[in-house]
Amino acid sequence: MPEASTIRDVASILHPFTNPASHEREGALVITKGDGVWVYDEGGRAYLEAASGLWCASLGFNEPRLAEAAARQFKTLPFMHLFGSRSHSPAIELAERILKLAPVPMSKVFFANSGSEAADTVVKIVWFFSNALGRPEKKKIIARRDGFHGSTVAAASLTGIFRNHRKFDLPIPNVIHASRPHYYRGGRPGESEEAYASRLASELEQQILAEGPETVAAMIAEPVMGAGGVLVPPAGYFEKIQHVTDKYEMLFIADEVICGFGRTGSLWGSQTFGIKPDIFTSAKQLSAAYAPISAVVVNQRVYDVLRQGSDEIGTFAHGFTYSGHPVSTAVALECLKIYEEIDVVGRVRRLAPRLQWGLRERYADHPLVGEIRGVGLMAAVELVRDKSTRQPFDPALGVGMHCMERAVERGVILRALGDAIAFSPPLIVNEAEIDLILDRFGEALADTAEWLQGR
Repeated sequence: MPEASTIRDVASILHPFTNPASHEREGALVITKGDGVWVYDEGGRAYLEAASGLWCASLGFNEPRLAEAAARQFKTLPFMHLFGSRSHSPAIELAERILKLAPVPMSKVFFANSGSEAADTVVKIVWFFSNALGRPEKKKIIARRDGFHGSTVAAASLTGIFRNHRKFDLPIPNVIHASRPHYYRGGRPGESEEAYASRLASELEQQILAEGPETVAAMIAEPVMGAGGVLVPPAGYFEKIQHVTDKYEMLFIADEVICGFGRTGSLWGSQTFGIKPDIFTSAKQLSAAYAPISAVVVNQRVYDVLRQGSDEIGTFAHGFTYSGHPVSTAVALECLKIYEEIDVVGRVRRLAPRLQWGLRERYADHPLVGEIRGVGLMAAVELVRDKSTRQPFDPALGVGMHCMERAVERGVILRALGDAIAFSPPLIVNEAEIDLILDRFGEALADTAEWLQGR
């Protein structure tokens, strides 16, 4: 018999990124509490949360200092907006801290509540920037196929996962998509990573020329493409891409929503891959997922244009009621203090080989494993039908989902991105817990191989 809470869930909630029909048949996994990297369902069963929720629970699921920071702020000042020159200390201090930590010199921080809101804000800033400079035709933004930037209208348009567009009348005008940088799938026989990156840069330039450089305003990219399958860029990719965007006077936006705050082994993915953004976005690990918050960070050149254009019309007419919410900013500040105290970047660098080489040493030769990729504490194992030809499975089989479900049965929560199984454990994970993740994934992989033989 299903638990009563599962029945209630099915009867009342429309779940994000969930098939409602299958959800009605299978019900929900209802989580009731957390402890470190572990979460527990309503029956008391433990699961090692090796996906950090949605890449975000970097400090696990019961960090008392974050709860205490929220409680203190609730008691002191539970709400104040930032409209019309209002402000408060947590927002000021957090903005200062983000600017100090930024991967390149930046000027100002705009606060929002999610990565999606941050991406929508970026679109509006890019359009405002072009209009303020008297270039009303320069509005197109290039994103990438399989990139993910959010689910609101503009953010979902930037997102290059096209099932997110179907039946939603997306993408909106002025958003176009370039090739994804996936050497395993896109590289030609005998082509080096460097040569592949050069080809992608050349293709990007040809795309800009075809659109008309006078119409193309910006490019947005995740340092590592998360929901698109943990796609790590080929050697030299961002240097070559930014050479093209600079040539055509385009803004470059780094979407650091997943990569920011240590996930890749640097504080920012931009540092890991040599990106020099004009604008970058952050969310998720900014507060370790304990409170909704995101940030859009702009350099001086962008701010100067925003300032001038806003002065002409009397205001910068964009924002959210909860932009820079005092509780969220207080939690984020405490989160950044914890990162510094535990040396989160050093910790990820020490632990990353345990995950990255552990996956490769154990599973690279498995007949179902096509590619193992990753950096820092994020990785993916891509499952294929034919290892030698790299032939994928028919998506209708749901091989990745089956493998993920077998891992959940063994008490490890991973994430299926198509037929790529993603790993992104909390940054507080330890060596023994990484080994457990690897063990349980191996058991799920063996179960999947047996299941496929039967089919």
